[in-house]
Amino acid sequence: MSLADLKSAIPDYAKDLRLNLGSVIGNSELPQQQLWGTVLACAIAARSPRVLKELEPEAKANLSAEAYTAAKSAAAIMAMNNVFYRTRHLLSDPQYGTLRAGLRMNVIGNPGVEKTDFELWSLAVSAINGCGQCLDSHEQVLRKAGVDRETIQEALKIASVIQAVATTVDAEAALAG
Repeated sequence: MSLADLKSAIPDYAKDLRLNLGSVIGNSELPQQQLWGTVLACAIAARSPRVLKELEPEAKANLSAEAYTAAKSAAAIMAMNNVFYRTRHLLSDPQYGTLRAGLRMNVIGNPGVEKTDFELWSLAVSAINGCGQCLDSHEQVLRKAGVDRETIQEALKIASVIQAVATTVDAEAALAG
């Protein structure tokens, strides 16, 4: 199970995805913790057993135990927050935005890793889950902390490629089965 195995599972009609997967992971300028935390959080968010199975071992090998847990925590908390905040934003009644959320989100305040790493992973997961409000919020926190747009875009590229690979690999598995 590896990145190479995942790339070989991508059909020829999606060759661009194969090339992009190798590029966004293999040629990333992100530090290893940011890179592999983003990869792991996005693999979880993409909801593809195959993608997660192939990418998780390399992520685990490249992350400290704390970062590994924090990346999984980012995927978990954003799965909840993205649904909640996206839905509140989509409702036409603005009064929902004034109500207290009442949901526990302690991990955001104390993720066990650098706050910017956790915010970057949360941003990437929010891109996969399509929550504009969360994207804006995490991008603003990152920019305020001095993270440049190129770093943020790297995380977004990883998210988009992993999501596209997950969609393609799972579709091929369904068609074959």
